Amino acid sequence: MDKVSYALGMSIGHQLQQMNATELNVDDFAQAVKDVFAGQAALTDGEAQTAVQTFFEQKAEEQAKEAKSSGADFLAENGKKEGVVTLPSGLQYQVLREGNGKQPSATDQVECHYEGMLINGQVFDSSYQRGETATFGLNQVIAGWTEGLQLMQEGAKYRFFIPYTLGYGERGAGQSIPPYATLIFDVELIKVK
Repeated sequence: MDKVSYALGMSIGHQLQQMNATELNVDDFAQAVKDVFAGQAALTDGEAQTAVQTFFEQKAEEQAKEAKSSGADFLAENGKKEGVVTLPSGLQYQVLREGNGKQPSATDQVECHYEGMLINGQVFDSSYQRGETATFGLNQVIAGWTEGLQLMQEGAKYRFFIPYTLGYGERGAGQSIPPYATLIFDVELIKVK
């Protein structure tokens, strides 16, 4: 039973780390487990739920503030780099290779190769890694893509620096794109359909 008890503790510890609850007082946590098993919890279920909810709301606010700030700082510095153009919307782009083919409109279907990453360099999506291009309507993607791809011609490859307001906003997307994330995409426009 000792091994199983320890294993369950490990499992809960890993879950708490994934939830970003790493500054918890482990002694209080262990005492609460003991108290529950003894039927003598110091808080009601409602009080406990409120405490946990408040904690995670505060964590989310802190993370949002940090993500907004680091994204804004990144874009401010990036906009000073040679070859980086900042548009009125806040979208930044850099031409990696010009194209000479057709230029898409916001309602066109486009075939692209791309790689998306966070400003820390973590890749969250890549058609290159999948080994196949992606085709989609320009009016069905994030605003930064809709705006940016209309600047390109077939054969071009651009790097987009997309503020959260033109990306996945305050919600993020899935597990890999956090709320308020500034995004970087290398996009190659293969064909306008």
